[in-house]
Amino acid sequence: MSQRPSYYVTTPIYYVNDVPHIGHAYTTLACDMLARFKRLDGYDVMFLTGTDEHGQKVEKSAEKAGIPPLEFCDKVSARFKDLAVAMNFSNDQFIRTTEDRHKLAVQALWTRLVEKGMIYEDSYSGWYSVRDEAFYTESELSEGEGGEKLAPTGAPVEWVEEPSYFFRLSAMQDKLLELYNTQPDFVMPKSRLNEVKSFVEGGLLDLSISRTTFSWGIPVPNVPGHIMYVWIDALTNYLTATGYPNEDAPNYKKFWPANVHIVGKDILRFHAVYWPAFLLAADLPLPKRVFAHGWWTNEGQKISKSLGNVIDPFELIDSYGLDAVRFFLLREVPFGNDGDFSRRAFVLRCNADLAKGLGNLSQRTLSLIHKNCDSAVPKPGEFTKEDKELLNNIEATLEIVRGHMDRQAFHAALDAIFTQAAAADVYISRQEPWVLKKTDTERMNTVLYVLADAIRQLAILIQPIMPDSAAKILDQLSVTERGFDQLGETGRITVGAPVPKPQGVFPRLEMPEDAS
Repeated sequence: MSQRPSYYVTTPIYYVNDVPHIGHAYTTLACDMLARFKRLDGYDVMFLTGTDEHGQKVEKSAEKAGIPPLEFCDKVSARFKDLAVAMNFSNDQFIRTTEDRHKLAVQALWTRLVEKGMIYEDSYSGWYSVRDEAFYTESELSEGEGGEKLAPTGAPVEWVEEPSYFFRLSAMQDKLLELYNTQPDFVMPKSRLNEVKSFVEGGLLDLSISRTTFSWGIPVPNVPGHIMYVWIDALTNYLTATGYPNEDAPNYKKFWPANVHIVGKDILRFHAVYWPAFLLAADLPLPKRVFAHGWWTNEGQKISKSLGNVIDPFELIDSYGLDAVRFFLLREVPFGNDGDFSRRAFVLRCNADLAKGLGNLSQRTLSLIHKNCDSAVPKPGEFTKEDKELLNNIEATLEIVRGHMDRQAFHAALDAIFTQAAAADVYISRQEPWVLKKTDTERMNTVLYVLADAIRQLAILIQPIMPDSAAKILDQLSVTERGFDQLGETGRITVGAPVPKPQGVFPRLEMPEDAS
């Protein structure tokens, strides 16, 4: 038996200074859909998420809460684990940067960079944002209403002067540009690659990677008083999870380098510039891609705590149901673009594609089989051109979806699937099996068989985005083999398989009263 190909997908690790919101759910959902797809497509998958728990911002938040930093991290990290359960994420690991295995990995990478002459000691003075955990040059700053200096993100900055260790980022400029030019898919979408190239072409300064003015972090090896600056700490988590620094560890050999790091556009620079620079300097393999997605607004407004319009994923699930939330977030907006969340759009999209679309198709077909075919999948006669066309097109959709998934075009993958659901809806309307019942029962049986198998294949295809709903449909068809290798003729639905009285899978959603 041949070894299954491996696939490693990661979310960023989420900073624990606040509770999870829709942005966290969105990023992890994208990774979850990709991981589930690859598993169904025969891959050995590792899907990693977790929490980033060091840094000055965490230390200050814990101090404000009146509890030790680790206790603060324990509470907030648990909330992210709760989100993973609530959203039905299939992550294989949940990493915390306060774990001993991570401290070992980060210190090993640091030591390796020291040995290669890529780290040196100096002093740092410059503008620093606690909120962003990032240093900024004077040219990047703007002036706020009160005259205070602001980072490009809008976060306030403060002047910092302290001893620091530096990474020779400037020495990596040419290697990074060569990377972007020879591997244009290393950063996606393309517009983000252009941003990154422009930043690097503008010249790179050496990067401060240690701090002395606070203590909540991983100690620099053999240097009392210095802790590692958050990004060299945080980014190394992707290696930690594979068993690094043991390069003979089974997961390191199998899964590193990662296939894709999926991140929000606000942390692209750290993942597409600093992270490959660290790895290149350490002579370690590079991830194959960094994909940066956009941000959500809420009913046309920028989301912020001060406006009180933060979208709570737990509340959305309570209001609309888990699979509807999962579906809408990746169906509505091209992945990589910014998107606007509106409850009206949510209801319209889910009702059109799910309740009136695939849900109605399944309910009608299964009801007809249950009532007219002795509650079992009927035996078909000879297939017509229309029958073959519908089934063949759905089977061919896998290759189309596979291409979209490999480019992280999740919206396009879902569009391809639901285009076929719409085609099946057209088919049932044209074939009219309820009329054939009176005129040609053999043809009715064939049409219902074709529809049952079409629904089977569609349910298999939607498993990565709506695993619970897909399982309910497949259960009602008595289908147990659910991998992508069962699409098409290989796994045609079994004649005589029981079809119980169907239960609705996608309820119709009500439009909010305040929706325009």
